[in-house]
Amino acid sequence: MVFLMNFIENFFAKYSREQLIKWFKQICVAEAISCFLLYCIAMVWKRYDQEGLAPTIFIIIVGNIHGLFFTLYLILLIEARKIYSWDDEDTVFAVLAAFFPFATIWVDKKLARFDRE
Repeated sequence: MVFLMNFIENFFAKYSREQLIKWFKQICVAEAISCFLLYCIAMVWKRYDQEGLAPTIFIIIVGNIHGLFFTLYLILLIEARKIYSWDDEDTVFAVLAAFFPFATIWVDKKLARFDRE
C-alpha cells in the first residue's frame, strides 16, 4: 500500500496544482455523466430490449468508461485531499460520494473549494 501511495505521489508531483484541480473537477463531472448514461439510458435500454445486441454492446462500453472515471476519481481524490486540506471526515464523504449516483457533482461544488469553512 505504501508503494502505491508513493507511486501516485511521484506521478502527480510533476503536474501543477492548478492542473490537478482542473482534472479533479473534470473527472467529478465525467463520472456523474457516465453514471447517468449507465443507469438512465443503458440499463433502461437493456431492460426493454433484452435480446438485442446493440444495448448489450452499449452497456459494456458505457460500463467500462464509467469504471475508468470511477477509478480516476478515486486516484485523484488522494491528491485533492492534500490540495484542499481536507480532514478525515471530508475525505470519507468524498470517497462515499463515489458510490452514490451524481454525488461527485456535490464534491465538485461543495467540497472542492478553498473558501469553505
